[in-house]
Amino acid sequence: MAAMWNVVRANTQRIANFACHGTRHCRARSTSAISQWNGLLPKLSSPKSVSSSFIARSVSVPSSRQFHCTSASLNVVPFNLSDIGEGITEVVVKEWFVNVGDKVVQFDNICEVQSDKASVTITSRYDGVIAKLHYKVDETAKVGLPLVDIAVEGEGSESDSQQTESASSSDSDEEVKKVDVFSSHGKALATPAVRRIAGEHKIDISLVKGSGKSGRVMKEDILAYISGSQASAAPSTAAQTNKVAPSVVFTGTDRTVPIQGFTKAMVKTMTAANAVPHFVYSDEVDVGALIELRLKLKEAAEKRSIKLTYMPFFLKAASLALNHFPILNASVNADCTELTYKARHNIGMAFDTANGLIVPNIKDVQSLQLFDIAREMERIIAAGRNGTLAPKDITGGTFSLSNIGSIGGTYTKPVLLVPEVAIGALGRFQKLPRFGKTGAVEEAHIMCVSWAADHRVIDGATVARFSNMFKELIENPVELLVQ
Repeated sequence: MAAMWNVVRANTQRIANFACHGTRHCRARSTSAISQWNGLLPKLSSPKSVSSSFIARSVSVPSSRQFHCTSASLNVVPFNLSDIGEGITEVVVKEWFVNVGDKVVQFDNICEVQSDKASVTITSRYDGVIAKLHYKVDETAKVGLPLVDIAVEGEGSESDSQQTESASSSDSDEEVKKVDVFSSHGKALATPAVRRIAGEHKIDISLVKGSGKSGRVMKEDILAYISGSQASAAPSTAAQTNKVAPSVVFTGTDRTVPIQGFTKAMVKTMTAANAVPHFVYSDEVDVGALIELRLKLKEAAEKRSIKLTYMPFFLKAASLALNHFPILNASVNADCTELTYKARHNIGMAFDTANGLIVPNIKDVQSLQLFDIAREMERIIAAGRNGTLAPKDITGGTFSLSNIGSIGGTYTKPVLLVPEVAIGALGRFQKLPRFGKTGAVEEAHIMCVSWAADHRVIDGATVARFSNMFKELIENPVELLVQ
C-alpha cells in the first residue's frame, strides 16, 4: 500500500512542477501539496485505515485553473488601410515588402499600393510580427479594411489602435506634403524618416548605397553620404534610360485583365470629358527663334545641373497668356451652374509611363522663372517614371498641355480633363518651306498647336486670341526671360 502511495505522491509532484514551470508562486503550491501527502502516508498502514473520501477531504490538490504562469502575450492587431485622401476608396496592391512571420518595426515598408491617382508606399505603425496578409499582389484593397495583421506585445484596445492609426495617417499626410526626395535614377528602399533627411539635404536617395535588409537605405547611410565617407552607388542601366519599354504582346491566346491603376483613372476622366461639348482650334507656330535661344541657354542650365528642354518655354508662355485670358484657367461645377476662376496656374503636362498615361502638374507656374520650371519638371518626370509621384503632384491642376510631338505626330485633338475647361496639344517640330519676309521661300521650323475648350463657357474667339498671344511669345521667346 505504501508503495502505491509513493507512486501517487511522485506523480503529483511531477504534475505540479510541469504546470507551474518553476515560478515561485507555483513552487509554494506544489510543496504544500507534497507536504500533505507526506503527513498522510504514516496513517496508511493498511487499505482499511483510510477511506477514499478521507483522502479527498485530507488533500486538496489545486485544479488546473489554479496553476497560472505569467508571460508576455501577443495581441494580433488588424492594420487597416488608412484614407490617403482625394476621395480614394480602393487601391491595388502592387508589391509586398514583407511575408508572414517577418519582424517589423515602426516605419518599415509594408507594401506599395497604387490608386487611380498615384503610387503610395504603406509603412508599419507597430513593432511586431506579420501574422497575416489579407491581399495578394494585384488584388484590390478597400480603404478602412485590414491590410495586414500584426502580432504586437501587450494588450491593445480598439480605441488605442484607432488613435495610433489616426496619428499615423496624419503623419503620413504631412510627409507627403512636406517631403520631396530627389531621385532620378531608380527607386530606393527607405523609411519616410530617412527620405525626409534625404529631402532636406537635396540628396538623390538612389545614389546612396543601402546597408540594410534588401539594400534598404538607413539613416546612417544618409549621414555617411553627407559626410562624404560613402561613395555614390552607380545607377542601373535600366534606370538611366528615359524611354518606356514597350509592353510585351502575347500572341496565340486571348487574356482578360482588370482595368485598374492609371488606366482606371483615364476611364473616369475620358468618360466625363465625353459628356462635355468642346471644340478644337489649331494653328502653326514658327519655333526657329526658340531653337536658337534654347541652344544659348543650354550651357548655363547645365552649370546648374538642369536639363533644359522646350517644355518649360511652352509652360511659361501658356501661363503668361493665361494672365490675359483667365477664363481658360477656370473650372466648372458638376451641373455647370458655377464657374471658378483659379488664381494659381497649376499647369499639367501629360506623358506616358509603363503604367499608363498620367498628368501631373507644376504648381504656381505664374510665379516661377524658366529654370525653376525646368527643375521642377525634371523632378516630376523622374518621380512619374519611377512610380513615386505623391498625390499632391497629380491633383489640383487648372490647365494642361500635352507634348505629344515628343513621340510623334503633327496634329492632335486633345480631350479635356474635367473639371478644367481648356487644354493644349503640341505637335512635333518640322522643317517646312515657308515664305519669308522678302517673299522668298525659306526653310522654317514649324510646330502645330491645338487647343480644346469647353464650349459651354468659352467661345472660339477667346481661344483664337489666346492662341495668338501664345504664338507671339514662342516666336519671340526673349519675352519669356523678362516676365
